[in-house]
Amino acid sequence: METREQATGAETMPESQSLNPVTATETPEEVSEAKKETTAISGEESAADAKTAVKNTEGTNRRIPDVASKEEVIETLARLLEDETTEITREEIVRLKQQFYAFRKVELEAELADFVAKGNEETAFIPAVDTAEERFKELMVTVKDRKAAIAAALEEERKRNFERKQALIDELLALATDTDNVNRTYPRVKEIQNEFKLIGEVPATEATDQWKSYQGAVEQFYDQLKVNKDLRDYDFRKNLEIKTMLCEEAEKLNEENDIILAFKRLQNLHDEWRQAGPVAKDMRETIWTRFKEASVVINKKYQTFFEQRKATETANEAAKTALCERVEALDFSALKTGNDWEDMTKTILEAQEEWKTIGFAARRQNNALFARFRTVCDKFFAAKSDFYTSRRNELTENLAKKTALCERAEALRESTDWHKTAEELTRLQNEWKTIGQVPKKYAETLWHRFQQACHEFFTRRRKVLNQSHAIEQANLTAKLAIINELRAIPENTPRNETLAKVKELQARWQEIGHVPFHEKDRVYDEYRTLCDGFYARNRQGRGSMSRFEDVIKEISSDENKLYRERERILRAFEIKRNELKTYENNLGFLTSKSKSGDSMMREMQRRIQHIKDDLASIEEKIKLIDSKLKG
Repeated sequence: METREQATGAETMPESQSLNPVTATETPEEVSEAKKETTAISGEESAADAKTAVKNTEGTNRRIPDVASKEEVIETLARLLEDETTEITREEIVRLKQQFYAFRKVELEAELADFVAKGNEETAFIPAVDTAEERFKELMVTVKDRKAAIAAALEEERKRNFERKQALIDELLALATDTDNVNRTYPRVKEIQNEFKLIGEVPATEATDQWKSYQGAVEQFYDQLKVNKDLRDYDFRKNLEIKTMLCEEAEKLNEENDIILAFKRLQNLHDEWRQAGPVAKDMRETIWTRFKEASVVINKKYQTFFEQRKATETANEAAKTALCERVEALDFSALKTGNDWEDMTKTILEAQEEWKTIGFAARRQNNALFARFRTVCDKFFAAKSDFYTSRRNELTENLAKKTALCERAEALRESTDWHKTAEELTRLQNEWKTIGQVPKKYAETLWHRFQQACHEFFTRRRKVLNQSHAIEQANLTAKLAIINELRAIPENTPRNETLAKVKELQARWQEIGHVPFHEKDRVYDEYRTLCDGFYARNRQGRGSMSRFEDVIKEISSDENKLYRERERILRAFEIKRNELKTYENNLGFLTSKSKSGDSMMREMQRRIQHIKDDLASIEEKIKLIDSKLKG
């Protein structure tokens, strides 16, 4: 039974995890936001803003290695914090959070599985306090404080750089007006140019205007003050070579598949262009046009990238809106029985799984839609909780009724009035079936008590009335004949004919009564082995691991398809595993003290083994996909 907390998650959880019954924490939202901030650079951002937002990911894996536990994640983060001179990048923060909460998710799933296994369905699941998570959060706060301090220091440094560059521009303008000392002041102009290049970044709002002022001062010095022609021509040629190389590098960026990386490199090229000196007048427009055209290509691709992402977000918004409307249209008031509630629970959980498969919409709409969807889920699980609360009284009444039936059956178990008592016990058994469920902690004990009383009477009755030896011998002969007919079916018989023949023989087998007790295990095992062999060959005919390997080989080049195939197989694995738990739970209610009970136990064990074989096959498929993803 799901609880409201399991199905809806914590209020602050990101939508990618909040619907998972296990990951009810707040911190993964920070991971999700950090990931979106790393890639979501708006088309309206300035070049400087984009340059700041798109961080260089080179070296992240080197500094943040793969780890095997939360403690190793914390150790890695603490090690990075020890060096106060090194900045921890946003990508490193995201990677550390992803690693930590991946392990935390596994722990929460294990806690929940243990919680459910202990039979706590009617209580809310509350995860245990994780001291490692508190330590991780403390370290992350330290990281944020350090990054804030670094950002403030960088801003102060940019302001100082602006003032230093402005002083150089003023000096350059002053030298440009001294037309009588051109040869003497030229070396100082070169020093100013070198000093200007060595000074770091300035505030983004001032960078463009200051660069224009600097270029204007340089051009004024070269053009208007008639600098020595030989020196000027040499400088122009050198600058032309530099700018030609920058044009070629900008044109090569069109071949880069990662548009974010290409855009970042283009910004670096623009910085280098600003630092390069002027060229001859007759080449200025030509070289600038070439560089500008290469830049336009990258800028258009960059803009298209964000437009496409906007279209995807719009489609995701429409899909999430439709899912909200579909869930809101469900009528919870029509649910009357436990099966109705469980079926509706399955529908809600399927909707939650579908929500997880839909990507992000625009941030504001995404948050509003998630709140809308979560409200419906909360409403359902609150109503479900009320239903099961009211049902407890019914379970208590059923407990009293079944206890009374046990007492009546126990009073009859020593009776020798075989016919009348058998009818009465049969009537009590039928009445037992009409009574609903009792509290789970009493169900098995009460059932064994009632069954034991009935079993004792009918065992005594069979000992007195057992005159069926000849019939059992005839049944044994008939069943051995069926086994021989099963053996006689050729292996090359067409599948349809084989299945039809096997089903016919199985129907005849079911019509035959009991065989002598000492022979029943041997005969049944032989019969069951033959039938299992036919059905195993039938399953092999429908598909095999080799066919699955061929499918995986076809889609191995598309990582997204591999991930979707893996998610599909994992869902099938969970369904099989839940089915196995159901059979194993039901097996605990059976008894082998009677012939019919022993037969049912064997059939149940056979089904359990088949499910385990299917689970092993699914695990092999998951390992195959994982090997492709790692490769």
